[in-house]
Amino acid sequence: MFPTVAQVLELDALRRGAPQVVAGAAGLHRPVRWVHISELADIAGMLQGGELVLTTGVMLPEDKESLAQYIDALADVGAAGLVVELGRRYADALPRPLVRAAERRGLPLVALRTEVRFVSVTQAVHAHVVDAQLTELRASEAVHQTFNELSVEGAEAEEVVREVARMAGAPVVLENLSHQVLAFDPAGSDPEALLDGWERRSRGVAPAGRTGYDRRAGWLVTSVGARGRDWGRLVLVGEPGPPPRTSGEGRPVTTTGPHRHAVLLERGAATLALNRLLERDRESLERQTHRTLLSGILTHALTVSDVGLRARALGVPLEGRRLVGVMLRLRGGPASAALEAQSRLRDFTENVALAVRERGLTALTGALDDGAVGVLVSLGPHDEEHRSLEGFAAALDRIVDPASEAPAFVMAAGSSVGSLRDARRTLLEAAQVADAALHGSPGGAERRRAGTYYRLPDVRLRGLLHLLRDDARLQTYVERELGPLLAHDAEHGSDLVRILTVYLDNGRNKSAAADAAHLSRPSFYDRLHRVERILGVDLDQVESCLSLHVALLALEAVRR
Repeated sequence: MFPTVAQVLELDALRRGAPQVVAGAAGLHRPVRWVHISELADIAGMLQGGELVLTTGVMLPEDKESLAQYIDALADVGAAGLVVELGRRYADALPRPLVRAAERRGLPLVALRTEVRFVSVTQAVHAHVVDAQLTELRASEAVHQTFNELSVEGAEAEEVVREVARMAGAPVVLENLSHQVLAFDPAGSDPEALLDGWERRSRGVAPAGRTGYDRRAGWLVTSVGARGRDWGRLVLVGEPGPPPRTSGEGRPVTTTGPHRHAVLLERGAATLALNRLLERDRESLERQTHRTLLSGILTHALTVSDVGLRARALGVPLEGRRLVGVMLRLRGGPASAALEAQSRLRDFTENVALAVRERGLTALTGALDDGAVGVLVSLGPHDEEHRSLEGFAAALDRIVDPASEAPAFVMAAGSSVGSLRDARRTLLEAAQVADAALHGSPGGAERRRAGTYYRLPDVRLRGLLHLLRDDARLQTYVERELGPLLAHDAEHGSDLVRILTVYLDNGRNKSAAADAAHLSRPSFYDRLHRVERILGVDLDQVESCLSLHVALLALEAVRR
């Protein structure tokens, strides 16, 4: 908001006096809050700090001790600097005791070699201050309006961080209390350089107070949280400044960064905290970030390098490790209401994340649709794949429903891959296996024991058909085998496809199939004859029944 001493010296009103900095050049960055004209030697008692003092020196003392005391008094009260016009008291140069004292205290001391009108200097500086205040006020109003809108809209964390970075013109990072990156915006800089070694660098920056500036790192940091419960920090990453001053105990003294940036950062943090309070029923930011990365892998929305960079900053290294996609689907019918379904999935997702932490696994974990949670497990060179997955399944069974013998979810794993570029393949395979297992027959995949999981060989033909369900040749096969029967059911409202399915699921045992269909035997036999007439097949032939059974399984896979 206020100009620095260096900026004041560039004003035309002072440049006419040919200003020369003779001492305290290190303090030229000090802000000038006001300009005060005085010839009094005891002017310090009338100052409040931040003033630039203008004088001709006509009433300054002559002895060196008094001159040093004059400088000390100005420095103690926090004066921005001292400007002395030569010609009236001092002809060509300022007295050495005055210069030495100013240099010792770091107080900018400026000599004017040509006479200037002091009133012109005060007018120019004060106009600069007023203009800066108006500019600051407008900027502050824009900040509050922008973040009020983001609060009302319930903006995601990434959107809030992106807006802070845009308005500050500098990279911004949102991290959790473990110094893992939840969201970031590089503001045009290199993301790799920004996030490289983030956790280590962030742990070294701990300014005092909720908002603080670390000059050594160049970071402006503010806490994020509400009601006395902080859950993260918002960091504006700037350029490192000169070495920080130290206190008497040798500790670095942190100072507040630029006022505008501090207000901007605090407003962004408040918006993040408010949105989290208002949407506490939604998944945590960690889960949101994990979900974004998993979705980015599956949809190609993020590049491989971007996923690797973001995951590493989140504390989940994926490069150079074996990756296994895992998909978990909840059993049971749909919830009675959308909110109930969301709550159930959210709780299940957090339980999955808890099981991951309990087993000490490194993984991305997030909900991918209304009933599935995806996990990308990152295994190190000494991690045994089957043991890790089996332990994870057992831990999740114990957490979700420890008293039940029939697990409340289906867990499937894809084939392990050795490159992040192939992560999508293992996740898709896991999803297809889970889908096949979830809708498998009661005699097959449904009988998963607690602490176990499915892989592609476990779901056999059903799993193969799920893998091929998008293939046009499989869809053509289904239409060729079952098309007339499907058309008949659609036209007449009959259920002959169901009758055929029940017959084949019961091993072509007509009596058992009739009981399963809740029909009398004559009625069931009559419907089977109608199926034969419509399809033009003999259901007593094993090959015909095999072909139709495969088509029915493929139809189920295509419809799923």
